[in-house]
Amino acid sequence: MSGNAKRNLVVGTMAVLVCAAVGLNWKYSTQEALQQAEETGTKILGEATLVSGQEGTELAEDTVYEGDDYFASARLTRQQARDSAISLLEDAAKQEDADKEVANQASESIQVLASYTLKEAQIENLVTAKGYTDCVAFMGDDSLSIVVSTADGTLNSTDIAKITDIAMTETGYAASAIRIMASN
Repeated sequence: MSGNAKRNLVVGTMAVLVCAAVGLNWKYSTQEALQQAEETGTKILGEATLVSGQEGTELAEDTVYEGDDYFASARLTRQQARDSAISLLEDAAKQEDADKEVANQASESIQVLASYTLKEAQIENLVTAKGYTDCVAFMGDDSLSIVVSTADGTLNSTDIAKITDIAMTETGYAASAIRIMASN
């Protein structure tokens, strides 16, 4: 195997690992939010039915967050996954024998992740500016999940419309790609 082929294989493997890390973080975050939505009976935008909690479907003790702890933990987990991905991409771009195409791809991926971070922060700030207690957003290539803390733990159709409008404006995503749920 030539040096270029080995380098491309290493960079490709690193890119797959970075995508896997981001994907696992997204999946974990989304599953946790969906489980919480099931417990609270919250509507999820894009779903045709109300998600209702059922007896005996409790989460493990260490995955249940209350109030600010959930939001702080979710932000920390999201940021750690992004930092790890960016670090791997930067390492790939800085390798001495990395060709220009690999460096450009790594740079573009870093820019995309940075863009997600900025958009998520903007959405979170705008949602809390509308009077909600707290908010955390998880952005992917073609979807967005938003968990919102409200005073009574519920979201009505007006709340969902306000938050959807903010999310659509900031991301350009269609309403069907945006999931919104309340947190207790």
